Amino acid sequence: MRPGFGYYARAMARPIQIVPSVLPADFARLGEEVQALEKAGVDRIQWDVMDGVFVPNLTFGPDVIAAARNHVDVPFEAHLMVVEPERLMHLYAEAGCQMLIVHAESTTHLHRTLAQVRELGAQPAVALNPATPASAVAHVLDLVDMVLVMTVNPGFGGQAYIPTMEAKVREVKAMIDAGGHDVDIEVDGGISAATIEGAAAAGANVLISGSALYKYEQGLEYGVTDLRGRAEAAIG
Repeated sequence: MRPGFGYYARAMARPIQIVPSVLPADFARLGEEVQALEKAGVDRIQWDVMDGVFVPNLTFGPDVIAAARNHVDVPFEAHLMVVEPERLMHLYAEAGCQMLIVHAESTTHLHRTLAQVRELGAQPAVALNPATPASAVAHVLDLVDMVLVMTVNPGFGGQAYIPTMEAKVREVKAMIDAGGHDVDIEVDGGISAATIEGAAAAGANVLISGSALYKYEQGLEYGVTDLRGRAEAAIG
């Protein structure tokens, strides 16, 4: 039997997207910082929202993101590292985040929370901490636009990449392909010139880079181009 269109669609590699975290940015100049990232050619900008409970750090409230939103057209995503995200996520949608990422570990009723993200007019995504198995998202793949596999334990920037998470990326990709879902796979944590190829080869097409991107001596635009080229080469 000749394979159908869905077979070929799943077999094709999804476009690589380079998405920076703003954690290494100068918080006193966030408007200028997001403009520089947009000029560098990023596909989206990630805001790491931390509440000091789900992770041991505090970062951005919705008002800060809303203030930066007016400076650029590039899409925003909010990585909600917070307990009970359903209490706050409407504020981040109102602040201009087109995608809201909810941790599977952070809410009791994951299906309901993801459905509520869609009702807010935002794209729902689900994240997995390193110790959380891929099976935790097996039954919500029909509700999300993206799965985020954390390649560090969330809470701080500049951590070392956990290479064993590549096996989880492959497992998530296999579930997505088997179900014929139109879902991206994102990785976040320790993504640099040395690690991006392994993550992309495992099946991730959305790659978060924070500290490593900002450390490129040649500047942000060079860094975005270099990281994108390495990831695209890894998927052939």
